[in-house]
Amino acid sequence: MRLSRYFLPVLKETPSEAQIVSHRLMLRAGMIKQSSAGIYSWLPLGFKVLRKIENIVHEEQVRAGHIPMQMPTLQSADLWRESGRYDAYGEEMLRITDRHDRDMLYTPTAEELITDIFRSNVSSYKDLPLTMYQIQWKFRDEIRPRFGVMRGREFYMKDGYNFDLSKEDALHAYNRHLVSYLRTYERMGLQAIPMRADGGPIGGDYTHEFLVLAETGESEVFYDSAVTDLTFGDREIDYDSVEQCQGVLEEFTTKYARTDETHDEALFNEVPEERRRTARGIEVGQIFYFGTKYSDALGAQVQTAEGEKVSVHMGSHGIGVSRLLGAIIEASHDDNGIIWPEGVTPFHAGIVNLKQGDAEADAACEALEKALEAAGLEPLYDDRKERAGGKFATMDLIGLPWRITVGPRGLKNGVVELTSRRTGESEELAPEAAVAKLIEIYADHRVTGI
Repeated sequence: MRLSRYFLPVLKETPSEAQIVSHRLMLRAGMIKQSSAGIYSWLPLGFKVLRKIENIVHEEQVRAGHIPMQMPTLQSADLWRESGRYDAYGEEMLRITDRHDRDMLYTPTAEELITDIFRSNVSSYKDLPLTMYQIQWKFRDEIRPRFGVMRGREFYMKDGYNFDLSKEDALHAYNRHLVSYLRTYERMGLQAIPMRADGGPIGGDYTHEFLVLAETGESEVFYDSAVTDLTFGDREIDYDSVEQCQGVLEEFTTKYARTDETHDEALFNEVPEERRRTARGIEVGQIFYFGTKYSDALGAQVQTAEGEKVSVHMGSHGIGVSRLLGAIIEASHDDNGIIWPEGVTPFHAGIVNLKQGDAEADAACEALEKALEAAGLEPLYDDRKERAGGKFATMDLIGLPWRITVGPRGLKNGVVELTSRRTGESEELAPEAAVAKLIEIYADHRVTGI
């Protein structure tokens, strides 16, 4: 992509309404534009990152054996009255009356709707276990939307729902989701710590939130510092193995880590003093097991092998896809702008032409662009007739992990400069060697569709 042909409305000044780093940088980098309070248009650069995150979520859900689907954003209030949540959910639910005076709502979550789909189509234990999920826009009418996409009213979310014959089977689904979430976050360059949490309006006694530590986090968290040493890495897990999934859950949740809602001071004091930490955290996902709460209310039953009808055990599992984008920026930036991890970067490398209009420099940049594209990578070529300082500032602001700088002086020696955005370190390489190095770097960060 040529920057001269791209829509990238960067801002030199920080907008006054932006209070946290991610909101400031997303506005300055031309990623979003506010439409109304807590509602944003996703401009091309922001939309590209959103899609990268979405694809990683899809890949890891499918890897875990979960089935993608799509439900409507508008739901009938009747289902929510059936479950007892229509009045209990509170003012965050956007309630709507259509032209026929039917009560509707803009979905904040979909436990009722997915349970209705299940009860209409599944009647035998032979069809279990079953886990389905969607990635969809949702709406919660926050009283004070703020912090950009971190606490907006409209948000993009993955929500999944499991149906199982027994509590034991449903807890395996819970553990399976925990494993898949750990993989998902690490692929995005994040360390998201599972913490014991409160069920809130969704309910359930078993629930963990995944939080990214950040000064701007909305939750106070208490944890054993040893949890920050845990990584999932590239290990392979058999998602059908109860023992393996349970082992990962125990590894990542045995050490103390809780939000302020479930904090237990006595248990926390059992952690060695030198490892006790308090901080702020950004919630980027949550998993729930809530038993037969919804299946009892909505009559979602299956017939067992013995011919008995029983309510299915359920859980739900959410990832804030749009919120993740803000969380990544909060965790990965410096004074000059965003620093994208390779797994979610909108473009794999920036190409900066120091002397646009110079025949040799132009030809070298075009050759680099074609070579990277031929390798399946997406470069952003800054072909504008701007001063070098302005081009570097733009590249630093939008945060591409790698920059190739091309100028007449280097080309005379047969080299270009490859620079890491994260470390600032540069090395001079032949153009072909720079391309080869980027291909090698990104070999482990391929993001495809499902």
